[in-house]
Amino acid sequence: MKLSNNKILITGGASGIGLGLTERFLKEGNEVIICGRREELLNQIVEQYPSVIAKTCDLSKEEERLSLFNWVSQNHSDLNVLINNAGIQNWMSITDDDFYDRASDEMTTNVLAPVHLTKLFTQLSALTTIINVTSGLAFVPLSKVPVYCATKAFMRSFTLSLRHSLKSSAIEVIEMIPPALNTDLGAAGLHNDFPPVSDFVTSIFEQLKEGKTELTFGTSADRAKANNEIIQDYFNMMNP
Repeated sequence: MKLSNNKILITGGASGIGLGLTERFLKEGNEVIICGRREELLNQIVEQYPSVIAKTCDLSKEEERLSLFNWVSQNHSDLNVLINNAGIQNWMSITDDDFYDRASDEMTTNVLAPVHLTKLFTQLSALTTIINVTSGLAFVPLSKVPVYCATKAFMRSFTLSLRHSLKSSAIEVIEMIPPALNTDLGAAGLHNDFPPVSDFVTSIFEQLKEGKTELTFGTSADRAKANNEIIQDYFNMMNP
């Protein structure tokens, strides 16, 4: 992936990892579009970074995903990078009364939305790169966030297949695999003791410069490596 002169859509680009990526891609000389549900937060980012283009969008709703794609197609048809970053994390137990409702929301946002956006945006002739943000929890789950881990395992598997399916096209598929970082994912304060997003982003860009398509950091590196050593031969055998 080239690191400058792109037009990039980052879902969930106003906070956490998304904001860290937004800031770094701007610094590298890219045009960045961000989308999210919280209009006030989006406006704050635009005020801080006037070149950012913001679009209010609830990705859990199919009609709003379609509206986002149609808006991009009409106004930013030269968009060449899609970053599926938006996600939610629910700390919960199967015994909770609202478990199913919260699980459904999580699966819609973390799985159906990026799959749908991927299908839609591959129709753009300018698209050259898809980046899916998964998690170290795709490899070893944390039982306190059972559905979140499962959604990231889904996206890990989907990304591997997508990369293989598009290998003869002009679209590069990259997986970004963060460990726990100091963000508000799940709830404010849960991750205060973990590394800052800035350190993660710095490492990610070093790996992008090296041409890597699986980007890891900290503990996610060991988990991804162990997984790859086990499955790569089988993947190649099953997917010639």
